[in-house]
Amino acid sequence: MPETVRAHGPGRVNLIGEHTDYNGGLALPFAIDRGITVTAEPAPGDRVHAQALDLDQRDDFPLAEPGRARGWRAFVRGTVAELSAAGHALRPCRLTIAGDLERGAGLSSSAALEAALCLALLAVAGEEPPADRRELARLCSRVENDWVGASTGLLDQLASLCSQPGHAVRIDFESLALEQVPLDLGGWTLVTVDSGAAHSIADSGYNERRRECEQACAALGVGSLTQARPEDVERLPDPLSRRARHVLAENARVDAMVAALDGGDLEAAGRLLDGSHASLRDDYEASVPEVEATVTALKDAGAAGARMVGGGFGGSVLALLPPGTAPPAGAETVVPGPPAGLL
Repeated sequence: MPETVRAHGPGRVNLIGEHTDYNGGLALPFAIDRGITVTAEPAPGDRVHAQALDLDQRDDFPLAEPGRARGWRAFVRGTVAELSAAGHALRPCRLTIAGDLERGAGLSSSAALEAALCLALLAVAGEEPPADRRELARLCSRVENDWVGASTGLLDQLASLCSQPGHAVRIDFESLALEQVPLDLGGWTLVTVDSGAAHSIADSGYNERRRECEQACAALGVGSLTQARPEDVERLPDPLSRRARHVLAENARVDAMVAALDGGDLEAAGRLLDGSHASLRDDYEASVPEVEATVTALKDAGAAGARMVGGGFGGSVLALLPPGTAPPAGAETVVPGPPAGLL
């Protein structure tokens, strides 16, 4: 049985397909090279000891009864509880959490932490993770939903666990079918810029938007908004009609993006990013002034397209820069990297 293990969970950028995961729709994310690393080593006794290095904070709890907590501690305790409930025989251990993925930037530090915790806890106990990583993604999602209080779908977890280098992954959330899509940009560049407005799913309007989508489904008598007909959506009262309109249009943009990438039409890809942002801003009302200012600055700098990424209400903006366009100050180049794994 291993004495010390290290697991890395990558953050993600969602190229297109926002707020579609919990609506049974489509998305096209990819893992990035920044993320969270969890080091685990066995410990005597019957407790889990955890330390978040960047916060200089610690936690300590019984392995058999993690109990509830808030903040980063909720992720650790929830992951231990959900793995144990799934039948994994965890062992007492010390966990050290570090990373280079800023919290609140909309790049899914939450899913990166969940994935790294799962793999580290299983490895130090001598347990193998599920062969189908979609099962692990569902477990991570339960941690976020039930222990952290964020009503997220599966996009972030699947991106962190199931991406492949050089590819985005097309996810169909009705069937959970995964398709690797080559992300060959030639001389074009994808960058992210932090808007400066901190993003928190649990504390933002994200959960409210999800409730509105559920209300729209109930009014339409469908299981997910992806099953709705456009003509029926337009008969919904405002703002439910606009929420549903965004989902249907965003699903179409995902497949249009796949076609644009396949055909090497990066100008069309840029227009799709712009269309996605306009829909998120106007129909989904998920933007804030800092995000709008960042989008404008990127467009003024020559971006072919730019849009908010993540749950919205702050966080980062993604932009596609044509060849020869200098990234503006504060921009971070993002490329599709490997999925979560042991180091």
